[in-house]
Amino acid sequence: MSRDIDVLVLGGAGVDTIVHVPELPLPYADSYMIDPGIRTRAGQTGDFVALGLSALGLRTHHLDMLGADPEGDLVRALHRDRTIPLTEVPGPAGTKRAVNLVGPDGRRLSLYDSTRAHPDDRLPEPTVRTLATASRHAHVSITQPCAHALPTLREAGATISTDLHNWDGVSPYQAEFAHAADIVFLSTTALTGTPENTMRAIAERGRAQLVVATAGAEGAYLLADDEVTHIPVVRPRRPVIDSNGAGDAFAAAFLFGRLGGESPQRCARYGAVAGAYACTVPSTEIDAIGRDELLLQVAELAESAGVESRTA
Repeated sequence: MSRDIDVLVLGGAGVDTIVHVPELPLPYADSYMIDPGIRTRAGQTGDFVALGLSALGLRTHHLDMLGADPEGDLVRALHRDRTIPLTEVPGPAGTKRAVNLVGPDGRRLSLYDSTRAHPDDRLPEPTVRTLATASRHAHVSITQPCAHALPTLREAGATISTDLHNWDGVSPYQAEFAHAADIVFLSTTALTGTPENTMRAIAERGRAQLVVATAGAEGAYLLADDEVTHIPVVRPRRPVIDSNGAGDAFAAAFLFGRLGGESPQRCARYGAVAGAYACTVPSTEIDAIGRDELLLQVAELAESAGVESRTA
């Protein structure tokens, strides 16, 4: 069977309005003067993963619902400008949108417009099946209506990954994605239990062979071969500006390594480097680390670790 697509990204297409605020949480006031201004740009989780994969040289295809609206035009332009194939399904409720409040330290508070999705929304099964059959791997965003596509993806034979983002470890909505995926990413931000317990529960209750929990400045945790290891944070080469998109960049680089046959530990190092790079990109801009730069930084990290181990 010909697999002409390396990664099919489902869902997560949308538009963010970026508002830089003096602090988070934002104290109540009648008004604030916002500098450097308020900007709306295309790019939500699926867009960022697709961009990261494409920048690393993987053949990437994005599938989601878009509205016939200005927000949808921004998403279309992003994919056209970055030459990322996009299959769009008409979204009656319009293109997904959010407002991101960004603090001086780069932390983010996202306000999602929940009216831009409907319980009856569906990605057409024939479209999902055709694209999945042509794909080596499918990365599924937890946005509506991607859960309904999971059985079709599995039947088509593609391996599956998903990002649960700030899951609490309990909510059944994210659990459906977690238990259907071969590779699961999540953030430790909102977990009610320990990262290790949550990661092991995902693997025990579902089909995941690899689980990655990102922990911001504390690095990440990797569950592979029934062992949890800590992945150190990578120091960015430029000042940290904004954490927006760091998790998506981590996932994209991890999948790049995985599809290239690398070990889980090396895949996680790829993710750590790409996530650190993303933190140096202003939230008003769209950028992702390229293949050559990623491989160079990972090689330098390995060389540095080798020197330290020899001198210890």
